[in-house]
Amino acid sequence: MSQKIPLSWLQLTREKTRLAVALAGIAFADILMFMQLGFRDALYYSNVRLHSSLQGDIVLINTQSNAVLAMKSFSQRRLYKALDLQSVQSVHPIYLDYTSWKNPITGRTRNLLVFGINPENNIFNLPGVQENLNKLKLPDVVLYDRSSRQEYGPIAAEFEQGKTVTAEVRRRKMKVVGLFTLGASFGADGNLITSDVNFLRLFNNRQPGLIDIGLIRIKPGADATAVAQDLRNYLPKDINVLTKQEFIDFERNYWASSTAIGFIFTLGTIMGFIVGTVIVYQILYTEVSDHLSEYATLKAIGYTQRYLLIVILQEALLLACLGYIPGWMFTMLMYQKAREATLLPVFMSLDRAILVLILTIVMCFFSGTIAVRKLRSADPADIF
Repeated sequence: MSQKIPLSWLQLTREKTRLAVALAGIAFADILMFMQLGFRDALYYSNVRLHSSLQGDIVLINTQSNAVLAMKSFSQRRLYKALDLQSVQSVHPIYLDYTSWKNPITGRTRNLLVFGINPENNIFNLPGVQENLNKLKLPDVVLYDRSSRQEYGPIAAEFEQGKTVTAEVRRRKMKVVGLFTLGASFGADGNLITSDVNFLRLFNNRQPGLIDIGLIRIKPGADATAVAQDLRNYLPKDINVLTKQEFIDFERNYWASSTAIGFIFTLGTIMGFIVGTVIVYQILYTEVSDHLSEYATLKAIGYTQRYLLIVILQEALLLACLGYIPGWMFTMLMYQKAREATLLPVFMSLDRAILVLILTIVMCFFSGTIAVRKLRSADPADIF
């Protein structure tokens, strides 16, 4: 098969302009697929970074909770009841809610996500949390997410310069005493961590003891799946008991199936595939039509339809590989610009690079298979 490649290459390069247009079309289709898949994966990853950072094994949430942005509170007595099981080592209540943050420079308000925790225990595996926990024991203080969007103000920059940073959170003056790193997501552009006492001061409409997430650490050697099942059998049915991985999957599935965003990104990928298929088909169809007499001559001297099909598919493979390279390179630039503009984790992954390459090859092969039907009409008797 490799001995036949020069024929395919010569046909493709005979008209440089047509080849350039074909490669540009394939690159455009690849960029479209890369961007849609990149944003979709950024959506999933950004919304589960919190879940992945939890330093625990099992999570309790209200059965009516759908995702972090739509949590329903439940009594912390359910969480402490889990201590009845011998395999449970400790429990940790977490409060969370959305509220307004006033930019101390512009005075504009913007919502962010606030977490309330007991500062005696670090339950977040996030840079900057552990070393600042003791500071949260003071009244009216918060830790600020350095990866929050710039619309909240130059908080991180001023704090690192040694300046005293204060801002209105829910119309209450709060002091920033430390920075941590979580990152923006599709659900929240910024994040704060404070103590459970300060949280209840901020959200004075919240009833103490009604928490949003219950984190459970099990004893060494215990199996999280087995303990979770024991808790499901032991606790009331108004509590959803999830292992840490199930909690991550729970959030991911919400964004994938219960919102329009996941569907839109998947649809965009499909549209990119279709656009590329149409472009490659038109290029290969024109290529076949222009060389119909040559193909008829090859048939006349004994070459089979299968041989001609292989030639066309080789052209499709060459187009796929050559068009993929500039598409990948331009996508890397677009990912960088997207990260800078949105602060979302839009990165190239090996799995995605391989997936788009496979889709590109399938796209080109499918187009070549359709275009080769024109060869059936290459009858030497009719042409000559």
